[in-house]
Amino acid sequence: MHHTQSPEMKACIDNCLACYRECLSAAMHHCLEMGGEHTKPRHFRLMMACAEICRTSAHFMLLGSEHHKHVCRECAEICVECADDCERIGDMQSCVDACRRCAKSCEEMAA
Repeated sequence: MHHTQSPEMKACIDNCLACYRECLSAAMHHCLEMGGEHTKPRHFRLMMACAEICRTSAHFMLLGSEHHKHVCRECAEICVECADDCERIGDMQSCVDACRRCAKSCEEMAA
C-alpha cells in the first residue's frame, strides 16, 4: 500500500522544514553575530531544540509513522516557546513567523 499525504500534511512538512532551516540559519548566523541575549545558553539551546524537533516532525510525517501526532504536538509546543523567546529578544521576526506557522500546522496534525 502506498502512503499518500493529505494537503494539510504536505503543508505541515513544508512548514516544519522551513522552520528547521530558519531556526538553524538564524542561530548559526544572526544570533552568533549579534551576541548578547542572542547567544545566552537558554535561548541558543531553545533554537537548536526547535530546529531539531521541526526536522524530526517532518521526518516522521515523511515516513508515514502514526507517531507523527506525538512528535507534532511536542513540535508545536517548542515552536511556540521559541517564537515567544525570539520575539522577546527582538530583531528575529523571520524566525518568529516561521515558528508560529509551524506551530499552527503541527497543532492541526496532532489533533
